[in-house]
Amino acid sequence: METKDIILELRTKKGLSQDELAEKLYVTRQAVSRWENGDTIPNTETLKALSNLFDVSINTLLGSPRKLICQCCGMPLEDSTISREINGDFNEEYCKYCYADGNYRYDNIDELIEVCVKHMSNEEFSPEEVRKYMKGLLPQLNYWKKYSQLGENEFCNFKRKLVEEINELKIEGMPKVDTLYSLEGNKVNLEYRLPNGQYTKFLNENETYFCNQLECEFGGERCFGIVANMDFILVSTYEENGINPELVLYKKR
Repeated sequence: METKDIILELRTKKGLSQDELAEKLYVTRQAVSRWENGDTIPNTETLKALSNLFDVSINTLLGSPRKLICQCCGMPLEDSTISREINGDFNEEYCKYCYADGNYRYDNIDELIEVCVKHMSNEEFSPEEVRKYMKGLLPQLNYWKKYSQLGENEFCNFKRKLVEEINELKIEGMPKVDTLYSLEGNKVNLEYRLPNGQYTKFLNENETYFCNQLECEFGGERCFGIVANMDFILVSTYEENGINPELVLYKKR
């Protein structure tokens, strides 16, 4: 189906007139009419609003031009299995089993492989066959690609060493780091003010980083934020929701 037919069908199923849909989206009835006639396609922000209103993914609204698979486990994605952000928006990169409530469920590739073996092995595919298949597939997916050169046991060792390096920095007021969580760059890519007055971001929003947020030992409203990968360690402080971030340390590894 084309976008024009999908919007018409979803609007009709919800029992909305063009005027009522327009009111909910803060657009004109004429705009809705143009969408349903195929004259125009809603812009990105309106597609997000339609996605929330009709509880379908943007990919579905556009006629499913992409064959979505979870970039963590490789599961084919449908609207019923696509993950969501904390605010309810669809995250079309991951399934709801690998990413939920703003957090990734897996940071150990071997653990995920064994989960897949448990659920995918059957009379047709033995556990050994599933394990071999997943060991070949997962390193090709975006979530794991950054660390694909690490061996099966090296991933956990790398993460443990990273925690040790961060604690060795002994940053005043920052508590000891016990663990790191996997997050996409677009969730933690704060904009920092440089000494020359310009603002900049340091992260690739499509990459996965190891992160944590810690309350300052001295109290107050500011927290410490940690972002790290194979190449660097970044430590900053900020207020609630990342407001007024200040760079404390950026260290090449």
